[in-house]
Amino acid sequence: MKNKTIIFEKRPEGKPEQECFRIEENLVPEIQNGEVLLKTKYVSVDPYLRGRMSDRKSYTSGFNLGEPMQSGIIAEVIESKNPDFRKGDFVSGLLNWAEHQVSNGEGLTKVDADAAPLSAYLGLLGMPGLTAYLGLMEIGQPKKGETLVVSGAAGAVGSVVGQIGKIVGCRVVGIAGSDEKTELLKTEFGFDEAVNYKTTPNMRKAIAKACPDGVDVYFDNVGGEISDGVMLNINKFARTTICGAISQYNETRMTTGPRLQSVLLVNSALMKGFIVHDYAEKFPEAIKQLSQWYGEGKLKLKETVVEGFENIPEAFIGLFEGENIGKMIVKI
Repeated sequence: MKNKTIIFEKRPEGKPEQECFRIEENLVPEIQNGEVLLKTKYVSVDPYLRGRMSDRKSYTSGFNLGEPMQSGIIAEVIESKNPDFRKGDFVSGLLNWAEHQVSNGEGLTKVDADAAPLSAYLGLLGMPGLTAYLGLMEIGQPKKGETLVVSGAAGAVGSVVGQIGKIVGCRVVGIAGSDEKTELLKTEFGFDEAVNYKTTPNMRKAIAKACPDGVDVYFDNVGGEISDGVMLNINKFARTTICGAISQYNETRMTTGPRLQSVLLVNSALMKGFIVHDYAEKFPEAIKQLSQWYGEGKLKLKETVVEGFENIPEAFIGLFEGENIGKMIVKI
């Protein structure tokens, strides 16, 4: 059988483009003892992959030119010579952007197609859900009655952060990039208020209006001028989780904004960078809680699904245009 793989062809300057990728066609590999043959079912595209396309230092290793792109993938075992896996099992793991691939089983986790939709294990019950739960609960430490602000609130992580905030009793304000998204935050995800940053000339004033009691917890997925406006509204002992900075990922030079040290100082406030793998020992308890809330109907699953293997790069690029609501998934 023919097999397609998406290769990292060119490092982007600014926003990634289609020419950064090429599709390579070869034969489906044969498996040896101890291996499984996987067929890709769902592919996760995530903003952090942009950092791996650069050759500068980051918190994770970069992609090498000429090698396959990788991300979180749900795959089906279609042939097995590994005693830990059977034909028909579904697994998740960090895998190549390929229609078929061979694995020795390391890094693969079986997932239950009966407990939740398979794609949920790339979103709500996968790394984005873990990121939302652990970033909010470990650093943000939200308390009942406090005000939580979430940037990138309509995305895979932000939409879960806001829902968890409501579960624990916070007043939740989301920031997103369209009227459709801000309305969805309120009607679908239960946010108390939402701000469209694209139609807001002054973020500081907009946040002050949306948060009359100030900001106690800020979950930052965006950075840049949006976050400058939020930080100028924080309360005494506020906590900020720095989860992402998508507004700056495609910048070719260091940007300059307000110096926030004095704001943090006078408010005795905390701002902490967050990488989810730093909390790996807490993954089981986080997944258990997320699964419970999902089963109880307290957490809603929202996805933007693009179909077709060849459209993986297009879906990835679309993240930087704000084309997704919830988790961006490619269905193969």
